[in-house]
Amino acid sequence: MINILSPAVYNRIAAGEVVDRPYSVVKELVENAVDAGATEIAVEIEGGGKQKIKVADNGCGIAKDELAKAYHPHATSKLLDAEDLFTVSTLGFRGEAIASIASVSRMSIVSDAGEGAYALACEGGKLGEVQPSAGAKGTEVTVCDLFFNTPARLKFLKSDSQEEGDVTNMMARFILSRPEISFTYTVNGKLKFRSLGEGLPAAIAVVYGASTLENCLEIAADKHGIRLHGFIGNRNFSKPNRTYQSLFVNGRYVVNQTVASAVMNAYAAYLMKRQYPFYVLFLDVPQEIVDVNVHPNKADVRFQDNQIIYGSVYSVISSVLDGNSRAVEYLVGLKEELQAEQTTPVLPQDQREMTYEEAKKELQFDISPNKNNPSEPKFYTPDPVHYAVHAPVSSAETEKSEDFFAENQKFLREQDFKAKQERVDVKDLVFKGELFHTYLFYEAGDEAYIVDQHAAHERLIYDKLQEKLAARTVISQPMLVPYLLELNAAEYAFLSKNFSLLREMGFDVEDFGSGCIKVSAVPSDLMGIDLGAFFGEVLSSMESLRAIRLSDILKDKLASAACKAAVKGGELLTDEEAKQLLERMDGDMGLKCPHGRPVAVKVKRSEMEKLFKRIV
Repeated sequence: MINILSPAVYNRIAAGEVVDRPYSVVKELVENAVDAGATEIAVEIEGGGKQKIKVADNGCGIAKDELAKAYHPHATSKLLDAEDLFTVSTLGFRGEAIASIASVSRMSIVSDAGEGAYALACEGGKLGEVQPSAGAKGTEVTVCDLFFNTPARLKFLKSDSQEEGDVTNMMARFILSRPEISFTYTVNGKLKFRSLGEGLPAAIAVVYGASTLENCLEIAADKHGIRLHGFIGNRNFSKPNRTYQSLFVNGRYVVNQTVASAVMNAYAAYLMKRQYPFYVLFLDVPQEIVDVNVHPNKADVRFQDNQIIYGSVYSVISSVLDGNSRAVEYLVGLKEELQAEQTTPVLPQDQREMTYEEAKKELQFDISPNKNNPSEPKFYTPDPVHYAVHAPVSSAETEKSEDFFAENQKFLREQDFKAKQERVDVKDLVFKGELFHTYLFYEAGDEAYIVDQHAAHERLIYDKLQEKLAARTVISQPMLVPYLLELNAAEYAFLSKNFSLLREMGFDVEDFGSGCIKVSAVPSDLMGIDLGAFFGEVLSSMESLRAIRLSDILKDKLASAACKAAVKGGELLTDEEAKQLLERMDGDMGLKCPHGRPVAVKVKRSEMEKLFKRIV
């Protein structure tokens, strides 16, 4: 028996595809406001968007006799026929969005299209009556109690702070993608973002802070019929994760493997391990060479020819970073100066920029990661991500590189038995001096021990921290001046969720407002560590949290901090300090540092005599 589903049922099924979390509701409603021609858009959320979402705009509005149509499935003002799907120039054309949202919430629309304001409410898919209302020109949509009638879906939502972080990240993308529009974003009654529609530099300052612009280069390039423009970080400006990367293709935010690979490879020579470039880039291409319908949430696009896209993006960014002769054509400031000073000569036919079709014939290079050319740089391949609000899932290669802490811990456990066999009585050890201000020499009968002072001290600090963590007796040392850590929405959600774990480890952390975290105290054994570097390393681990528990990551970072806090090689120790170090080791010459290196090396007298040919 085959049943025809009722609208109440199939709308809820559609809601599962279009409206999976609060941020997707905000996405749909803001995109509709943008397409309505709004120049001012205000977004308010409460309870991470679960309790309330309100989006108000000054766009064209919805006429009284069309309010009910807006709630119907597959209703849209953006498309007329199937051919329009292939030349999409708007954002919010998904006709099922309003119907889907209304089916799983208590929703109301108040709109004025020039004939006075009217309102229409809908609760769980049950439509009310159109009523006169008070309202300004434009549209105001309010969504309350999201998923109130689908408890199974409500159960699987994240915490309020995490959902809020996803919405905040989404709003940041809108501010960047539409810098000509004024956005106001309020969370639980507190202003989070306020942009005035004054252009991209101002938008970047709103989202990332004015200091970010000081470390960026503005580029604009037209290659092969493709326009690439925006801001990229300079060679020395990098971030600990990919949440600081934004790509907009024809105005829509996407995460695209081809462009991400091109950018990452252009920066390859300038990035340290687990560091990522900063960029806000706009790629404008002819509509006929890009398909925006390959992802359910329009989070990715498919290009007709990836080679042209890759080659264009890579050549522009690498030219700017490397500072070659073509860089002046792409750097906005330099380009404008040159144009003001001289008239650009007409280039000969063989030197002019090729069109897209000409480039497609000429640029026949392979961009696959398995290219046979051994001199080809290894291509970075970003993993699939959800629409703009989550750090990308780590690849197997990233997981392997990030998992060194677990491997080292396993190695240390395997060495425990051997270590116990290498314990000596401290009373039998006689200090004989040091070498290179790094290695300490001790004699015990017919054996000598060479101790790496840095590795030894590092292990002792780490063991002490571990013991205190296990016994929950970590002592925090207040800082004279609290440290303020500025974060984006994704980073803030990540750290705030783990405040309790950080506090267990001796860090006094708290919310300081506006995406800031205040650190007022640190573990007493780590007083003086570089907190910026420490939290930067922790945030870089957002990329691989599927493979490693955060507690292990933090312990790994504490190991690194212990390394930085330990006495360094090259620092001269007094005899008394060397004696104290040995006593703290308690004669354990089998110790390994937290990274697996030996603390001490034993040399027998017979081995020394063999070196000097005293014995054979």
